[in-house]
Amino acid sequence: MKPEQINHDRRRYLSATVKSIAAAELTMIGGAAEPETTQRKTMPAIRPGTNTSFASLRHIDAGVLNVGYAEAGSADAPAVILLHGWPYDIHSYVDVAPLLASAGYRVLVPYVRGYGSTRFLSGETFRNGQPSVLAVDTIAFMDALGIKTAILAGFDWGARTANITAALWPERCKAMVSVSGYLIGSQEAGKIPLPPKAELQWWYQYYFATERGRAGYDKYRHDFAKLIWQIASPKWNFDDAMFDRSAASLDNPDHVGIAIHNYRWRLALAEGEPKYDDLERRLAAGPVITVPTITLEGDANGAPHPDASSYAKKFSGKYSHRIIEGGIGHNLPQEAPQAFAQAVVDVDGY
Repeated sequence: MKPEQINHDRRRYLSATVKSIAAAELTMIGGAAEPETTQRKTMPAIRPGTNTSFASLRHIDAGVLNVGYAEAGSADAPAVILLHGWPYDIHSYVDVAPLLASAGYRVLVPYVRGYGSTRFLSGETFRNGQPSVLAVDTIAFMDALGIKTAILAGFDWGARTANITAALWPERCKAMVSVSGYLIGSQEAGKIPLPPKAELQWWYQYYFATERGRAGYDKYRHDFAKLIWQIASPKWNFDDAMFDRSAASLDNPDHVGIAIHNYRWRLALAEGEPKYDDLERRLAAGPVITVPTITLEGDANGAPHPDASSYAKKFSGKYSHRIIEGGIGHNLPQEAPQAFAQAVVDVDGY
């Protein structure tokens, strides 16, 4: 949850029915707003928290990582990759995955580097958290599984990773669902100061910029994560068991290093790896995303997020934006799994 550009990255149960979601939606083709006409399979209603775990976890070597991931659905079905954010984990999709599997998809939910059972293959590898590298990890994960193209969907870090992957490798991304819209930015954009009230929302990035912050996050990482959950989703009444299932992923030995480097890199307080400089230059230009996209926003997102009007023109393919009502906060797929899954199915028809 970190701004990359001043106009783009400063970002209970679903009470609305699919009909109400559609009514709040505009589809944009070539920048022109039109009513959506495509009818897709309607996802069944599900109470958030119905599922508490995935059937099993798998592992695969991919790039510099051994990636831990959950999988649901048939191995020969069209692939959907669900990408989680900070400080969350794959359990954000524990209700979404079975919905999509029942709709005919192969659903893959990987732990990001520094989370859960994902590990670096070498102790010598730099623990790099810069945003472009997370997209490189996604492509490596697809390559390892022999997946040529997939629908990418995510929120928070996961939305940014989906955005970057779609922008740099559009041939690998069939379509995309992105919570809070367009989240691509650069170190230069991160240097731009905001008014004090806006800066206050990003207090933790300044905390992480200090060694006291690193030590504090390491010592209190579960308490820290719970506070972020509460701030970002003020109307979400998650219980301790639900939180604890996800917080366990933060005990990964590389978690603190990756998280701190990610936030420091965005403020230009930490260097990345030179081999990714070209990718960062391309991203700094704010590339338009050409793949079909649906962006989502919860009506009670307590995390900073841009207004949809500020990023609509960043999507040149078929595009629509949906406001998900019912007190839905930042962790939209876990708080409103039906709506999130519906967006994946719908964007596949674009």
